[in-house]
Amino acid sequence: MLTTVTLSLLEGFATTFKLFALTLVIALPLGLIISFGSMSRFTPLRAFVKTVVWIVRGTPLMLQIIAIFYGPGLLWDGDLLPRFTAALVAFSINYACYFSEIFRGGIQSIPRGQYEAGLVLGMTRSQIFFKVTLLQVVKRVIPPMGNEFITLVKDTALARTISVYEVLWMGEKFIKSDGLIWPLFYTAVFYLAFNGALTLLFGWLEKKMDYFRV
Repeated sequence: MLTTVTLSLLEGFATTFKLFALTLVIALPLGLIISFGSMSRFTPLRAFVKTVVWIVRGTPLMLQIIAIFYGPGLLWDGDLLPRFTAALVAFSINYACYFSEIFRGGIQSIPRGQYEAGLVLGMTRSQIFFKVTLLQVVKRVIPPMGNEFITLVKDTALARTISVYEVLWMGEKFIKSDGLIWPLFYTAVFYLAFNGALTLLFGWLEKKMDYFRV
């Protein structure tokens, strides 16, 4: 029975990992773009971006998943998005907004004098950002990013709200089919192992970036 449960949970964990990885692929660059919008000198754009970020961060992720999945049918009688796609869209938008605030804080924490020194040396704005600012920003955002990554792993369980068969859903199904509750608690092993690996990874990254004394 243990083997059957383990194989079933591994199947669910594959969906969990896929949702986690694809969310990061989309949310990290999108979050950087949003952070630029929130720092824009164009006031209407800055106000719009900050309002969107405030709404997304101020409402439950579960509600956002439900809205994106059922929204097309409620608004214009359209076809529903595939369940996994709806969850991915919701997670990507939600975490992009959180990442944008981390990026914004990291970028704005870099002393203005470094930017001005780059201009004096004849560097362009893009050269200053990629050669002077970016690596220092990466050093500063690693700890909060690590926290968000670990939170994302656990938040993937919310995808079960729209019946995405992630690892927690697969553990719960044994309660209904076999009357067994221990597979549900067994899912904790998968979360702990994954988050343990992420903790080690971010610890290693922090040591690799130690040459930036900030």
